[in-house]
Amino acid sequence: MRGTRRTRLCLAGVMAASALIATPAAGAAERTDGHLTDLVNPFIGSQNEGNTFPGAAVPFGMVQFSPDTGHFAGYDYTQNRIRGFSLVHLSGVGCGIGGDLPVLPTTGDVTQTDYTKYAAGYTHQDESAGPGYYRVGLASGIRAELTATERTGVQRYTFPATDKANVLLNATQSLHKAVSSNVEILDDHTVRTAITGHGFCRDTGPYTVYTITRFSRPFTAYGTWDGGRVTPGSRSGHGGAYLRFDTTKDRTVEATTALSYVDARGAAGNLAAEGGRSFDAVRERAREKWEDRLAGVHVQGGTRTLRRTFYSSLYRSFLAPNIGGDTDGRYSGWDRRIHHADGFTYYQNWSLWDTYRTQAQLLALLAPREARDMARSVVAIDEDGGWLPKWGYGPVETNIMSGDPVTPFLTTAYQAGLLKGFEERAYRALRKNADGVPPAAYPGIGREANAEYLAHGFAPFVEKRPYAKMGDSDYHHGASVTLEYALADAMLAQMARGLGHGQDAARYAARARNYRSVFDPTTGFFRARDASGAFTGPADPARGTGFHEGTAWQYQWLVPQDVPGMVRLIGGEHAANDRLDSFFAYDRLLADPAKTARDVWVHGSAYDYYNADKYNPMNEPDLIAPYTYLATGQPWKTTDVVHAALTLFTDGPTGITGNDDLGTMSAWNVLSSIGLFPIQPGYGTWGLSTPVFDRVDLTLDRRYWPSGALTIAAPGTSATDRYIQAVRTDGAPHTRTYLTNGALRSLRSLAFTVGSRPSEWGTSPKAAQPVLN
Repeated sequence: MRGTRRTRLCLAGVMAASALIATPAAGAAERTDGHLTDLVNPFIGSQNEGNTFPGAAVPFGMVQFSPDTGHFAGYDYTQNRIRGFSLVHLSGVGCGIGGDLPVLPTTGDVTQTDYTKYAAGYTHQDESAGPGYYRVGLASGIRAELTATERTGVQRYTFPATDKANVLLNATQSLHKAVSSNVEILDDHTVRTAITGHGFCRDTGPYTVYTITRFSRPFTAYGTWDGGRVTPGSRSGHGGAYLRFDTTKDRTVEATTALSYVDARGAAGNLAAEGGRSFDAVRERAREKWEDRLAGVHVQGGTRTLRRTFYSSLYRSFLAPNIGGDTDGRYSGWDRRIHHADGFTYYQNWSLWDTYRTQAQLLALLAPREARDMARSVVAIDEDGGWLPKWGYGPVETNIMSGDPVTPFLTTAYQAGLLKGFEERAYRALRKNADGVPPAAYPGIGREANAEYLAHGFAPFVEKRPYAKMGDSDYHHGASVTLEYALADAMLAQMARGLGHGQDAARYAARARNYRSVFDPTTGFFRARDASGAFTGPADPARGTGFHEGTAWQYQWLVPQDVPGMVRLIGGEHAANDRLDSFFAYDRLLADPAKTARDVWVHGSAYDYYNADKYNPMNEPDLIAPYTYLATGQPWKTTDVVHAALTLFTDGPTGITGNDDLGTMSAWNVLSSIGLFPIQPGYGTWGLSTPVFDRVDLTLDRRYWPSGALTIAAPGTSATDRYIQAVRTDGAPHTRTYLTNGALRSLRSLAFTVGSRPSEWGTSPKAAQPVLN
């Protein structure tokens, strides 16, 4: 065994190549490039279904003030007409939501009320964006600029000289399905709206957003519209409003729009607290907030393009979840009642099936104060509304995606020490979720297939089962749901043990082995089982029957709680490594990493999930798969695969290969680039691979990470010298392929020695991640 491994080490060292080149940093700090915000390109991911937005926001802000061009998610770089600048966008989601109150400046008479018809042309040559700021020149001759605070969007329009400069506020059209809307012109500076909508992939319960817009100068005329009828001089309506200005002398109009999910009073309070400043002052403060946030990570080495790609991913990782409460502490709960957040900021928008794998851990590390409040907000959802969320938007459950993602999300916070003071409250909510299903009257489905899972050890695949509630159904994805439930049980077992709930811990640990119940020995892969217990669907593991947005090949590796047990099912370490090599097209990858990633792994469009036997870097099910080699005695292959996957992140509109999913893919890029990756999501285990930068300095919050700082060094990392020869932690040799949260809390230095050939580092069976039992 050892001789075979050494032969492969040498072969890989001779053949490996990389499209990622980290040039030595001549001792200069990253700030030689100027502000870190100058390295962010908000247009990355705005083409080919990355579904990001280029507009203005501050970290975790309620408002994302951005242009909408006709794409269901808001902005598409290939489209050339802007329908309006709206207040709410989710970065990288795969369905339409938000887009509330699109605003557009125009000139002349107001005759059209449909924003698809009055949309303004523009070109990318007259468009720019940076963190907290967006600017575009419209074909009408108007320049539009946007910036934001946490709860307001601030706009500045520079018009041609005219006595018919208009600002249109469209209350009835958005990215979601409209239910109702109301518009009120309160005085010659102020407009108020209430907009109710629903949607997101499938219909959800309705929710309402309240806005108030205050202009910097009085308008000279106004009107409202209902449907296609415009009524000059009207102060109220349901469709929208127009406000007119004379710009023959003063060509600039500024306005601030405040948002609330609570009520009109909340919107007015947010405006009073965060409005009243000039556009330039708000823009500068937004830039400072982003500069402070990005300054938590300083990198040295790499090309400027690599650094731009990295900091742009870091930027997107901090866009969500979003503040959901008003400045007075009130928020709209999932029980449709108004609550008050005492001692914390209330957050909302939970793409948990995605973010539990990467972004939750990144925020726990780099933004622990906010991550703590986010965890408290999720627990509040249970305490206010009766159950933990699955995929929450604003104050409603969408039930999109499947499994039990809220458990590893909250246990990640627990393992990072973020739940201190409310651990038992969180645990009670998690225990209730793990052991039951929500009542029929509750809109969420929770662990919908829990009854069968608890009774028989698996969630059945029932292809044509009617949807019990809005959203997705766990029964339609029984195989992958079983794996997700088992993962969640494993992570909950560790939390239960830590809190002294021994019997619960043993029970959940036993359930964590339920992944074995959907392993079909005749195919050698996980496979769906029907309600009778029989394996069902095509035997071909590339088909994906019973798996959610993936195939048995891709879900094969979603057993981070027990990699040795999974390996034994496959047939042992040798068989598992052969299967991994086939999965990643490893021989082709060695010859040309970037081409293999782009042409072999990327399988059609971002939504082509099935009929694949290769790694899918565009979606979440196999995000941890490259790190499986860390537990199978061939850790150098993790670096080969990870560095190939990193080539898919580029500095342009197509720089993300799939939906960014509220920062999930961006967080994968950030963590993989610095050489620390959460290989057991929901626990506190960080897999090690070669960083792409010579040096990374992390500034950490001492309240949660007592070291206060961590330097990750890999001097000389390059296209040829990228294999780990040795690792040292605070100067001491480190032979394992992972670190724990406990080690990170006191660690100040993580040093990689790299070379041109793979070494024996990390190849011992004792080097692999722990089994969680």
